[in-house]
Order: sequence, then C-alpha cells, then structure tokens
Amino acid sequence: MKYTALLAAGFATFATSALAQTEIQFWHAMGGRLGEVVEEIAEKYNASQSDYVLVPTYKGGYEDTMTAGIAAFRAKQQPDLIQIFDAGAATIINAKGATVPVADLMTEHAGGFDSGDFIEGVRYFYADSDGKMIGMPFNSSTPLLYYNKDIFAEVGIDAPPATWEEFEAMAPKLKEAGYQALSQSHSPWIFSENFHSRHNLQMATGNNGYDGTDVKILYNNPEMKMHWTKVKEWLDAGYYGFYGRGWGDNQDAFVQKKTAMWLGSSGSFGGLKASADFDFGTSYLPYWEAIIEEPKGTFIGGAALFAMAGKSEEQNAATADFLSFLSSPDIQYFWHKETGYVPITNAAYDVAKADGYYESTPDAEVGILQLTQPGGEWTKGYRLGFYVQIRDVMYKHYEDIFSGDATVDEAFAGIEEEANELLERFNATYN
Repeated sequence: MKYTALLAAGFATFATSALAQTEIQFWHAMGGRLGEVVEEIAEKYNASQSDYVLVPTYKGGYEDTMTAGIAAFRAKQQPDLIQIFDAGAATIINAKGATVPVADLMTEHAGGFDSGDFIEGVRYFYADSDGKMIGMPFNSSTPLLYYNKDIFAEVGIDAPPATWEEFEAMAPKLKEAGYQALSQSHSPWIFSENFHSRHNLQMATGNNGYDGTDVKILYNNPEMKMHWTKVKEWLDAGYYGFYGRGWGDNQDAFVQKKTAMWLGSSGSFGGLKASADFDFGTSYLPYWEAIIEEPKGTFIGGAALFAMAGKSEEQNAATADFLSFLSSPDIQYFWHKETGYVPITNAAYDVAKADGYYESTPDAEVGILQLTQPGGEWTKGYRLGFYVQIRDVMYKHYEDIFSGDATVDEAFAGIEEEANELLERFNATYN
C-alpha cells in the first residue's frame, strides 16, 4: 500500500511538472545540417531548464516558411516564434499586429535589452527607423570573396583582389591558365544590395524604406550601370561565369575548380570546408576605388526570428527566455562554429577570440571583420515590400544583359519600372 501510494504520488508530481511546462512552437527554414544544429540547440535549451519546452518545426525553405506563417496567423494558429528571411522582413514588420518587437519582449520578460550588444552590421537590419529591433537576428551572414589558394599559387597571384580594378588586372592571367576568374551566387544580394552598402549608395527613397512603404527603388543609377557594364564585359571575355540562379550551381563551379574565385555567403564557410578538396581563403567583398576611396561595411543576409503576437504573457515569457538563451555568448559561439554564420553579439565574438578560434581558423573571422567595418548613411540595410518579387525582376533583367537581349540601360530602366510597380502595390496593400 505504501509503495502504491508513493508510486501514485510520483506520477502525480511528474504529471504536474509536465503540465507546468510551456511549449514554445518555433517554425524555421533550416534544412540539412543547419536543421540538425537547430535541433541540437533545442536539446541544449530544453536540458538547461524545466519551465519551458522548445518545439522546433521545419516548414520548408524561406518562402515556404513565411507563407505558412502568414496562413497560420490569419487562422489564429500562429507559432510563438518564426524565422523570416531578409527579403520578407518588410512583409511581417508592416503587418500590423503580427509581431511583438523583440526589444519590447526582452525588456518586459528578460530583464532588459540593449541593441548595442549586437555587432555593428547586425543590429539595424531588422530594426525600425528609430533603431528599435523588431526581429532577433538568427542566421546572419554577409557576402565574401572565396579564392582557391592553389590556383593563385599556380598562376603567381599573391593575394585576392581588394578592388574590382585589381580583379580586372588579374583576370586575364587566370583565363590564360585555363580558369574563369569568378562566379557568384545571388546577384540581387551581392551585386545589388551589398554593392550599395559597400559604396554607401542609397537603394531606395524613404531612408531605404525604413521610414514607410510609399517609396521608390533607386537601382537605376550610374554606379550600378557602370558595374553591370563591367560584369557583362567580364562575361564576354570569359572572366566571369554565370551558372544560373541556383546558389549551389555557382558555388559548385568553385568547388569543381572551374573558377578561381567565388562570391558567396560567410555562412557557406562550414560547408565549403567539408566539400572542397583544396586550400581556400576568404576576403572582403571587392569595391570600386573609382566610386569610393574608403569602402564601407556590408550588411547581413539570412534571417531573423520574430515573436508572433496574440500569445499569453506566459508564452511571451517563454519565448523571451529562449531568445536570451539563443543569444547567449556560448550558444552563439556554438552556432558560429557549427554553421559558419556570424555570432550576432559582441560578447559571443569575444568568446570566440578568447578561445583562439580565429588563430586556428582565421578565415572564419573575415565576415565579422567586414560587418564591423565603418558604416555610412546607407549601410544598415533596407526595408522594401514585395522584395522577393523584386529580386525575381532583377534576376530576369540581369539575365537579359548576359544574353544580349537588353542593354544595361534598358535592363535597369525595366528594373526601375517593374520594381516601383511592386512597391506601389505593397504600399496600397498595407495602407
């Protein structure tokens, strides 16, 4: 009898404890190894405390996850936390009542929030025009130049190009040795958005879209047209290879040693270490010295985590607790090492340096160093609606330049017209 009573009491205690735990539903877009790391972080979090249980759910790619989140919010079945990528930020931030700003959430439930804790190139992209952070940066990356050290040694090139002028000087040597000089993944992100940041050029009216939705795109400018005229010349000369819109198709050209250099993401560092059978290095995104003497830093790509509105105080407290855990120095360092994405806080960066990580793996630091270069008026990012569609418009016109179906002037006039039509539709939708 006594044993039975004790057993019953034990089950009752277990049940009460289980019932007391608050679930945090977290929808994300991280597949493959990245998804495995998300699961590992969830396990670490759940083991670290007994009040909350994080339940991560993979919802497909970036666009699939955002679409699922929109549908769930309309049905009042939204998760507590959702990952939204850079191009979708304007959609979720401008959807009135859809989210709780992370700065407010953390101030109320996690003992405070200071955007100054985040590294320079990270803290403003998902903030409002006053600098209040709306989303918590998660998988943050920046475009880098990767180069094959073996090919460089073979050709007799000592260092990667810091400027596009230097690139033009070395590209013929690489071609003579049988290599294309460069391939690139994601022209809108690297050769458009971060091109503007690197050269401190305005992307759009309305403070790059941060001040409102009634804005116009400013891509049809002399600097962009000069750059894309050069890119077309490089393509025709055999210096530049375009392998399609697929990110992996252009990265594979580098891995297969077709190209000596590749413009990609700092978040690709870990994957390249596993797939490349040659010694490679990383360097900053080149700039045109003819446009700017002292280049500025880049801003992040990737995605952020948004706390969905319509949740109880208990659920909000749970979400804030997990975000505190996720942004802690040790977890950010773990994420950084396992994935190649940059640590989002200064404290995590300090932990990585103190641990000697960059002494053994110096190339892993290059993305952070680029993000912490001096900023300018137009280096914090952009906030433009229907930007997924605008990127498609850009790709279409860039491909017309490559095929010869349009001149550079015609292509950028088309980008301007079609992008502004999309921005007008977005403004009408949200106002």
